[in-house]
Amino acid sequence: MNANIIRCARAILHVTDLEASRHFYVDVLGFIETEADDRHIYLRGLEEHTHHSLVLKKADEPCVEVLGYKVFSSDDLKALSVMFEQKGFATKWLKKGEQHAIGDAFRVQDVNGMPLEFFAEIEPAERMLQRYDMYKGARMQRIDHFNCMVSNVEQGYDFYQNKLGFACSEYTETENGNIWAAWLHRKQTVHDLALMNGKGPRLHHIGFSLPDPLAIIHACDVLAASGYGDKIERGPGRHGLSNAFFLYLRDPDGHRIELYNGDYLTSDPDFKPIRWAINDPMRQTFWGHEAPDCWFNEASSVLDILTEEKMDQEAAKLKQHKPTFVI
Repeated sequence: MNANIIRCARAILHVTDLEASRHFYVDVLGFIETEADDRHIYLRGLEEHTHHSLVLKKADEPCVEVLGYKVFSSDDLKALSVMFEQKGFATKWLKKGEQHAIGDAFRVQDVNGMPLEFFAEIEPAERMLQRYDMYKGARMQRIDHFNCMVSNVEQGYDFYQNKLGFACSEYTETENGNIWAAWLHRKQTVHDLALMNGKGPRLHHIGFSLPDPLAIIHACDVLAASGYGDKIERGPGRHGLSNAFFLYLRDPDGHRIELYNGDYLTSDPDFKPIRWAINDPMRQTFWGHEAPDCWFNEASSVLDILTEEKMDQEAAKLKQHKPTFVI
């Protein structure tokens, strides 16, 4: 089927201190605060015309509630849910009004156990792209991608391509010919989703697009001047994979955010995925410097969509969908 998924569109992160999170995301990084209440802060980038792309939700401990994708229409939403249900996936519907600013949506754990949400409608908001008087911090433009740490990259790679209509832009291959990591997209850039090998399902990071590389340098200065220099985990640098400039940060609860700029167009149907060997040092960082161990080992836990409880690693293994169909 043609799933008609447009792009990655929003994420809900559980945070323990809304005011600390507001200061980090709004005052320092420069997100636009669309709206807030005593349990939520709704954030968007300067380029975005939708109500939000990131929800910070007050909770007792940090976790990832869901990763959201926008689909083309309500008919596509229904067809996508039927596909998941026919393949044996449990879905959970949230009707319009159950979530602020979002229309009908359904949630599902993907083939590796990551909690996903699909929706067609979201309330509009004023686009601030040319409100240069409001540019501050990292000058956040828009949500760009999710990076998920999973225990079976090849299973996810097959499922997202063959069932959800994603295309591959780049991938890392082991000496045995196995796919170690993959960059998959619906919009016409390098990725909406990256899958990396590790203990999962966990969220490694959310990537947000910036207007230029200087915004990344400026963000480093603002972070340091604001007392957040220790939140810079990796970079700035340039990726070999994607060719983008990057900076990885950890928010006050440890969630990882990537500031991202400068990837390339992938719209042509004859575009061939770029292969990287796993032992090529330039794939991670084009300039050759290595990532810290924490970048490979640490990631955010995710929720079970049905129980709404955090999945530990053993529960996650049991939750991962074991398809009986041919991908």
